[in-house]
Amino acid sequence: MTQTVTPSELSKSQTTKTKPLYRLPVRFYGYQLLTLALLAVLFTWISRDETFDRWITGFWYDAALHRFPLQQNPLLDLLNHRLAKYLAIALAVSALIYGVVCRHARWVTTALLVGLGTLVVGTLKSISHHSCPWDLVEYGGKAVSWPLFGHPPADSGPGRCFPGGHASSGFMLMGLFFGFWRERPRLAWGCVALGVAMGLIMGFGQVMRGAHFFSHNLWAGWWVWFSQVVAYGLISAWFAKE
Repeated sequence: MTQTVTPSELSKSQTTKTKPLYRLPVRFYGYQLLTLALLAVLFTWISRDETFDRWITGFWYDAALHRFPLQQNPLLDLLNHRLAKYLAIALAVSALIYGVVCRHARWVTTALLVGLGTLVVGTLKSISHHSCPWDLVEYGGKAVSWPLFGHPPADSGPGRCFPGGHASSGFMLMGLFFGFWRERPRLAWGCVALGVAMGLIMGFGQVMRGAHFFSHNLWAGWWVWFSQVVAYGLISAWFAKE
């Protein structure tokens, strides 16, 4: 006996096979952009004169030795600077492989968003004139520090230290939100929490070594999430089936 396949069932079968993108509600973008705007104001206030940053960094700087004792610490370098970064990258690559093999457009997009976050931060870092703490005069170096939105002095040093590049390797996991939100929204928000936690932990490891100020890492997380939200909105608006 021949079984009749209705158009709706055929459409469902094709959707299951190709796993297309879906749009997020407009209110999601409104809430996120408002939150990002408020965080930008807060982070700017924290970064305005580096008082808060210097207070935190002071706990890890030995004024008598004129250096950061943990700068070359092998255990901190192994656990925080290498293994944590490799784990984050492995998760992103796994998402990409899964998306390609299963023809899952949303997971391919998710993997690209994860990489986009670190690319944006890396680009901003590469053109920054802000030097790392261990390069500054106050911490045994030769470079001069200056306010976030100030004019860089002639002796600003090697620069390339803002935002925090290493922290972005943890924050980029927030992008996994876009892979899970459709079927498992709680898990999706759990991925955002995981990314924030990883970014802060990995970033603080760099603070302990004298490689970054704490606000550098906060801005890294801001730029990662901002780029991911905006990029998914644009991509899904163009390619989404619903």
